[in-house]
Amino acid sequence: MKVFINPGHMPGVDPGAVNEKYNITEADTALKAGKLVQQYLEAAGCEVKLLQSHNLNGESPEYPNICYTANHWPADIFISLHCNSVADSAPNGTEVLVHNKWSRAGELAQCIQRRIINTLHTTDRKVKENPNLCVLENTVMPAVLVEMAFISNDDDAQLLMNNLDDFARAIACGITDFWQRG
Repeated sequence: MKVFINPGHMPGVDPGAVNEKYNITEADTALKAGKLVQQYLEAAGCEVKLLQSHNLNGESPEYPNICYTANHWPADIFISLHCNSVADSAPNGTEVLVHNKWSRAGELAQCIQRRIINTLHTTDRKVKENPNLCVLENTVMPAVLVEMAFISNDDDAQLLMNNLDDFARAIACGITDFWQRG
């Protein structure tokens, strides 16, 4: 199985969401998680390509194109890793976004969501459709965007800082669960 991992945003260019209290950024957190997921998947026998870039689908040609690279590698599965954030610090939990819930990507999303919830006991914000996200709309393989936790929530930020390995292991297990189901 060939898995393409896209840690969201890009350090030095686009930090994504920022938690100033803890001095953590979405871009750095997603990259750390992506590298851990890569290690777990490679240990399970998967071929993995990890790419963090400010160019999702050709809009910033000076950086590698995420969708083009994933489609032409070609990957069997596409995973984009992110941290949720809102102005209100109360919302928390995990959600996985897909283009269409009633698809192979929806099955993959359910496997990942289930593993994260069962491992970290985060609030289950469910699998949700978002057909307007570039990386979900412009990739040809089952693709999901994992919002691991809310970087804007103190408890979730603590999980992201102290339990990132648990998130990574759960995501990797969700991917292998999906693949073994066929």
